[in-house]
Amino acid sequence: MKLTAATVAALGLPDGKNDIIYFDETMAGFGYRLRRSHDGKRLLRSWIVQYKRAGASRRVLLGSAEVLSAEAARTAAKKLLSRIVLGEDPAADRADRREKDKLSLRSQVEQYLALKARELRPKTLREVTRYLSGPYFRPLHGIAIDMIGRKDVASRLGAIQREHGDIVAKAARDKLSAFYVWAMQEGLTEANPVIGTRAPQGNKPRDRVLSNVEFVAIWNACKDDDYGKIIKLLILTGCRRAEIGGMCWSEFDLDGPQPSWTLPAERSKNGKAHTLPLMPMAFAIIKGAPRMVSRDQLFGSRSGAGFASWDRDKAALNERSGVTNWTPHDIRRSVTTKMADIGVQPHVIEQILNHQSGHKAGPAGIYNRSAYEREVRNALALWEDQVRTLVEGGERKVIHMGTPQAVS
Repeated sequence: MKLTAATVAALGLPDGKNDIIYFDETMAGFGYRLRRSHDGKRLLRSWIVQYKRAGASRRVLLGSAEVLSAEAARTAAKKLLSRIVLGEDPAADRADRREKDKLSLRSQVEQYLALKARELRPKTLREVTRYLSGPYFRPLHGIAIDMIGRKDVASRLGAIQREHGDIVAKAARDKLSAFYVWAMQEGLTEANPVIGTRAPQGNKPRDRVLSNVEFVAIWNACKDDDYGKIIKLLILTGCRRAEIGGMCWSEFDLDGPQPSWTLPAERSKNGKAHTLPLMPMAFAIIKGAPRMVSRDQLFGSRSGAGFASWDRDKAALNERSGVTNWTPHDIRRSVTTKMADIGVQPHVIEQILNHQSGHKAGPAGIYNRSAYEREVRNALALWEDQVRTLVEGGERKVIHMGTPQAVS
């Protein structure tokens, strides 16, 4: 019997059967299935293809006979059987597709974040979570990660850029690309759909270097409050604002022959602990900070991360000093530049800044484990004397003779 609209219309379930397949005599494997619904009230009709692979029978559903005509089902069956002749296994492919469909962007992002929770600092983890789990890519959350294409990603990035601007769009793109790199490494997908999409322009690198006059104006405008102490310590050490703003008393050795401060690995940007000696001016600022019995942080009063009132106090300092268009991070760049200007060697500056690049990048960093303790101490003494000379207008106590000298 050839399965046509006329022949299948006359077919039914034999007595005592709830499920039967009628096969086409002109196309082996093409069948028409009749089965009774679970409640016994309906007769379900569908088109199938059945074949053998590795000694086992496989069955592929083409579609409901209520929707798919006999002619359309025959055409679809012929295409599927042609693939089988060529060695393909459509049933296995569909099963694989069903498994892959379970790997939605939402579910895999959850796994990714769970793994990253052990690697990233809390602040960084919150940022990654906000971009990947938040509204930015929500329209893609229900799609299998290997079914998300470049066009889908480009469309979302365009929408993010229009609504939130270039900086947010660039950050969102970077976070999604990092996720797909992980997914490829785990074998969850074969491609990164972010590659080839237009990268929005983020923040342009700042090149602001404060002049000596601006340094003095800012220093002199600092009050004897938390923010004033933080800014002065930034000038004296070249550290990042969060590193100084989050200082804890437990991080200091103030009673030894050489007072020092150790930035713990969990607060360090590169995840490595970093120790700096405290020169007299920095030591005096820290010793002068009021100590709260119930709080380990030097600065701030409520935040568990230390100082938090950055914007408000910065605006007030700008007004008092007359210096505008600068950020606390510009101090770090300015200190780096001015240390180089007075002869501090680049590798010593990088050590002070806790950089793991430059002279310690690649194999050099693997073999060279020196902390340059003496050179760092001498360089900070030289720099502190330079700062003292600028703000006090006095004579220098440290004489530079080509390389950093120790304090006399």
